[in-house]
Amino acid sequence: MITPQNGLWTILLCLLGLNLFYLRCSEEVGRASGQKSDITYQLFIILFGNAGLILVDHIHFQYNGFLFGILFISIARMIQRREIEAAFWFSVLLNLKHIYLYIAPAYFIYLLRSYCLFTNSEGKIQWNKLSVIRLLKLGVTVLAVFGLSFGPFIYMGQLNQVLSRLFPFKRGLSHAYWAPNFWALYNFADKILEISGSKFGLMAKSEASMTGGLVQEFNHAVLPSVSPLMTLVATVLSIIPVLVHLWKNPNSPWQFVRGLVICGFGSFMFGWHVHEKAVLLIILPLGLLCMQRRVEAQIFVLMSIVGHFSLFPLIFTHHETPIKVLVLILHALITTHTLQSHWDLGKSNHLLPQIHLCSGPETFYVAGLIPLFMYYEFGHRILGLAEKLPFLPLMLISVYCALGIFYAWINYYCFVLSAPKKGKKKIH
Repeated sequence: MITPQNGLWTILLCLLGLNLFYLRCSEEVGRASGQKSDITYQLFIILFGNAGLILVDHIHFQYNGFLFGILFISIARMIQRREIEAAFWFSVLLNLKHIYLYIAPAYFIYLLRSYCLFTNSEGKIQWNKLSVIRLLKLGVTVLAVFGLSFGPFIYMGQLNQVLSRLFPFKRGLSHAYWAPNFWALYNFADKILEISGSKFGLMAKSEASMTGGLVQEFNHAVLPSVSPLMTLVATVLSIIPVLVHLWKNPNSPWQFVRGLVICGFGSFMFGWHVHEKAVLLIILPLGLLCMQRRVEAQIFVLMSIVGHFSLFPLIFTHHETPIKVLVLILHALITTHTLQSHWDLGKSNHLLPQIHLCSGPETFYVAGLIPLFMYYEFGHRILGLAEKLPFLPLMLISVYCALGIFYAWINYYCFVLSAPKKGKKKIH
């Protein structure tokens, strides 16, 4: 049951996580970015005032701020080189919400490579000097948390039932409202091919059950149908390069945070039955990095606008429309102004108005959200298509936002894999 007291605890834990990150890590963030100014207040405004958290926690009624507060505590401990505490808090987080399993590979690779394995002066792994004690510390910490959580279910013989509820593969590839990821583009392409084939007499027209808004399994009409195993393979393949990069570049906590972002991207783009709100798993960790490198600020601005806009259909009643629009606009203005000041961009010399930190094509793409929103709110009903094509506005939002998120994912992946790492490599 949602109560004001529950909402207060959600806010307080999010504040605790952010406060720990800012107070302990802001100096290192500033040092990494080359900025001498205190960025604690700036980052606090960008992340705690996050439009996505406001929409899904305080309007859609969920507990993402509570969960991300624990994630920020874990990340702060990792940056402080307090790896056991980081592993403990992440284990707690996993047992509170299994969606964070998506970013677990980054934790596993980084802790194994940077905490348990030793490196010689040439940067090569000394396998014969694996720290068994550190490995045991990590193992005991993680297993203790999982034992307390799952122990009662194992004792009562209910583990299989718990796992079936945690991983409900019968719900189908896409959520009732498609999350703006690769599968939204895939579903859209299948629908276009189906309509085209039917129009030219190449195939019989089928019922558009995939766009009916129901949570269940569906087969694609033209393209091969996708199984949970296929999404798992696609997700794993999408994060392997960054995991290899983490393995080759140990002892850099900020590279670890970048690995978390890429894992969040991969799981969101290719996961099975991805919920729209999972985009926060990308945006919020990326927000911790937006003052380190300018390209990260650029991608954060784009992702925060597009990703938060993609959450609009979750809050679908008309009397809430002014609230969600105002929240997004205010957060976008505060974010762009803060990052413009941080990176000392000055006034733009472009002939046409341009979003700070965004290129001309990126600004044009973001501007396209305005007519898309107008069609979603008014145009579809005015054209009399509400009964004939009820899912069309949601489909358009999913596909359009998926293009922007896919673009941001490719750009950020290229940056992470190619950007030179600052600072000296720590040798055990």
